[in-house]
Amino acid sequence: MLTLYSYPELFGVADNNGYGLKVFAFLKLAGVPFVHEHVFDASAAPRGQLPYIVDDGETVGDSETIIAHAIAKYHLAIDAALSAEQRRTNHLVTRMLDDLYWVMSYSRWKDERFYPAFRDGFIAQHPQINAEGFEKAKAYNALRYQYQGIGRYTPEQAYARGLADLQALAEIVPAAGFVHGAAPGSIDAGIYGFVANIHYFPIPTPLKAFVDAHTNLVAHCERVHAMVSGSLQGRSPDER
Repeated sequence: MLTLYSYPELFGVADNNGYGLKVFAFLKLAGVPFVHEHVFDASAAPRGQLPYIVDDGETVGDSETIIAHAIAKYHLAIDAALSAEQRRTNHLVTRMLDDLYWVMSYSRWKDERFYPAFRDGFIAQHPQINAEGFEKAKAYNALRYQYQGIGRYTPEQAYARGLADLQALAEIVPAAGFVHGAAPGSIDAGIYGFVANIHYFPIPTPLKAFVDAHTNLVAHCERVHAMVSGSLQGRSPDER
């Protein structure tokens, strides 16, 4: 059976990282049976990054590569009917979500207005991580932000980028159904991975205020959440 390795759940979301939740949701929506292993240490992952999968002894990292692997190996039809234009939309939205990731992460780890709530909520749910360990992770992320560039922005500048990304999503996501019609596709899994990590977190960042004010984003998130949360697939280790 395919095993997904990704970061732990938080605030009722199966992975507190947008990329891991994207893969989790995709596998659920596509009907691929899998076991979900939550890990903190990414040292065993390809390039030291989560998520990754082990599938019949083959290790595959990177969320896009994982999805492509699953589609090819299991002959998944989830995106088979998409037009060339729809595939271009998927590509562009996927790249935009890469940009949104950094602003989301910034809001949790760098913005001192919201970091304490994130830290305390995480430790409350995962007490094996103490405050000292969290501070080390905070310092590590500060270096990542500096090298990537988002760490050189003021909070207002950083959130302006994220809000622009969310505005584009709000103009793409329909009030009913899914991005390309009545059935969800891989792009819906990707959008859910990031929006759910904003909407379900009780941390009042500007990103959350924007999402919660847009009923189409909330409804889409909750539709996908209901579909991927009620299946017996993706069992955690203690549910096997």
